[in-house]
Amino acid sequence: MDNILLKPVTIGKYELPNRIFMSPMTRSRADNPENKATPLIAKYYEQRSTAGLIITEGSQVSPQAVGYINTPGIYSAAQVEGWKLVTQAVHINKGHIFCQLWHVGRMSHPDFHGGNLPVAPSAINPHDHSFTAEGFKDTVTPRALTIAEIHNITQDFRMAAENAIAAGFDGVEIHSANGYLFHQFFANCSNTRTDEYGGSHENKARFFFETLLAVGRAIGFERVGVRLNPSAHGFFGMTIDKETIPTFEYIVERLNDYPKLAYVHLLEPLAPVDNVPYAEKEIAKHFRPRYKGKLIINCGFRLKSAIRVIDDGLADAVAFGKAFISNPDLVERIRDGIEWSRWDDKTFYTTGDKGFTDYPRATG
Repeated sequence: MDNILLKPVTIGKYELPNRIFMSPMTRSRADNPENKATPLIAKYYEQRSTAGLIITEGSQVSPQAVGYINTPGIYSAAQVEGWKLVTQAVHINKGHIFCQLWHVGRMSHPDFHGGNLPVAPSAINPHDHSFTAEGFKDTVTPRALTIAEIHNITQDFRMAAENAIAAGFDGVEIHSANGYLFHQFFANCSNTRTDEYGGSHENKARFFFETLLAVGRAIGFERVGVRLNPSAHGFFGMTIDKETIPTFEYIVERLNDYPKLAYVHLLEPLAPVDNVPYAEKEIAKHFRPRYKGKLIINCGFRLKSAIRVIDDGLADAVAFGKAFISNPDLVERIRDGIEWSRWDDKTFYTTGDKGFTDYPRATG
């Protein structure tokens, strides 16, 4: 039986061997003073390099952007050298890998900033938790960014994208989902600005599109993807209101103005939204008609549902997260009909190789 997941797909400038993509997932293994990728991290990605495309864990674009311990950055020379270990390991196996560019905004904590407040569109506490060196701590009320600071962060993303290409990445993904900085600008629950970065759909998306333009001009739009989560609710302080889905409709439709963009990466709801007013339960079905380019869908897919969403024309590829954690050979298991191993969520954010590079490959 033909399996659409195993058929090639063109993403940006690359012809990829399959549609089984590896989703970005924080793993907290950059446990060194430079927050750089290590040989252990290179081994982790090398083990999974048969994925059609690997999208790395979020990589902070500046010291201000960090929000979790032991996450690798992409703003320093040492970090570029660290990531070279990763890209070389993946490319040796003829794999492809994009670096996810990340700024957590208000999800950070003063512990990461010498006691200074994290930044956000507006001074609104998400009332969640930040993962610090002393464990999980309550988030605080951030300070609102000035317009000049917003422009500076756009340049941080541009420089991070250039660093990613220097490190050997095939492209970058702008993390605009899951309650982090760009998503905070999109949402009324976190953005109450009255200047050109708040209010209308256009204003709430202005920072995102300014950054996309800067990054695309720097490295080529065919090397740039974006990630969006339209129905995130109760996740890092995000809520849905009557403007939420229309805002994302505006964003997704406007992305058609960038025909060379590598892809749009959407998430289905991270938690059930059946009883959430104004939420959209079927993200791929809702947004596929609104976007003409390549669309990746993510969140909760298994083999049959992944095949179905592509067969139905609702996505071009499926990104798998936890399944890739515990199945470094997920592509081969799908090809050969081998059962998938279960992950150990107690080791998602620890250090060392346990639950990271020690998951066995199938022998069948």
